[in-house]
Amino acid sequence: MRSSLPLLLVLASACAATPPEERAHELAQRFVILDGHVDVPYRLHAQKQGGGAVDDVGEPTPGGDFDHPRALAGGLDAPFFSIYTPSELEAQGTSKEAAEEMIALCGELLAHHPERFELARTAADVRRIAKDGRIALLYGMENGSPIEGELANLDHFFALGVRYITLTHALDNHICDSSYDTRHTHKGLSPFGREVVRRMNELGILIDVSHVSDDVFWQVMELSKAPVIASHSSLRHFVPGFERNLSDEMVTALGKNGGVVQINFGSSFLTPAANGWFGAYRQETEAFAAAHGGAESSESKAFEEQWRAAHPFPFASLSDVADHIDRVVALAGVEHVGFGSDFDGVGDSLPVGLKDVSMYPNLIAELLRRGYSEREVELICGENVLRVMEANERFARQRSGS
Repeated sequence: MRSSLPLLLVLASACAATPPEERAHELAQRFVILDGHVDVPYRLHAQKQGGGAVDDVGEPTPGGDFDHPRALAGGLDAPFFSIYTPSELEAQGTSKEAAEEMIALCGELLAHHPERFELARTAADVRRIAKDGRIALLYGMENGSPIEGELANLDHFFALGVRYITLTHALDNHICDSSYDTRHTHKGLSPFGREVVRRMNELGILIDVSHVSDDVFWQVMELSKAPVIASHSSLRHFVPGFERNLSDEMVTALGKNGGVVQINFGSSFLTPAANGWFGAYRQETEAFAAAHGGAESSESKAFEEQWRAAHPFPFASLSDVADHIDRVVALAGVEHVGFGSDFDGVGDSLPVGLKDVSMYPNLIAELLRRGYSEREVELICGENVLRVMEANERFARQRSGS
């Protein structure tokens, strides 16, 4: 039998000779790219609530970070559309209603463009839909407040297609404490929150630890019987003191749990310069507004414009995103990192070279330049999260006896 070694050497040499940018575009189209957090539903809901035209993201759109043509250009196969409910809606009692409205808007998109999108409920669905050349839409609920203290609502939203839940958002809620809230109401999970974690495992809904306090994170690690995700978080190592990101110890623990850290592309998650810019901007503009008739006064608006002109925003770079990926790989392994862009959720703070969903190949090229193999790139692009989905689905089947 003739040896295949010469052929392998020729193929390896050809890959090495191909520029990373060219290889990246080919790999983006070949591999499943799964993004853990795209805020299209809230974008559409805000437009509808404002009384204006609602973007048809199945066609080219003038604004936003996502539409079908750009997603195709970037190779995006499976975005988790974020069903985001602002924290203040819990006190108003309207969280569940808002979540259902956003899911309904996604349903309209699916009905209007069945040749372009299909709702995915399982990892197998994602693979089938992607192979068919369409985009697999997944639902991730950002903020558990729509559960409204009723475990039956977990089953309700699971039936509607929700496959992960970020337990809280900017404020402590009835499930757990937030990384942004200093009250630490429950010192972690509430008693009901512990029931939520158990029921999510039973249903196969991924537990998302983005936004939660440190206490919540460690309690989830103890309670969850299935792998956990951080759908759109980056690393504190690079932005010290920013609790919304994960510590090295958390990354290591998430790896041991079998989970995945999906790196947030927002510049303030990636560099201390960008993170500090937002803090300074808020402090100085709020102080000025308090002394000059409020934020809507002409003086305050002029001051804000002048401040921005004098302090240009320090955008992160592709290299910064790859640095976060590198560190997760060093701490937990290449099987435990993915993409969680926060497209349509972080305004105009996205890094140079990663401004919308057409630009995943730019990041893939950076990873190739750093020596990642094609298999490693495939894991990072989507296979890691698909593995976590499959593990959660498997656990749910075992618990149900089916």
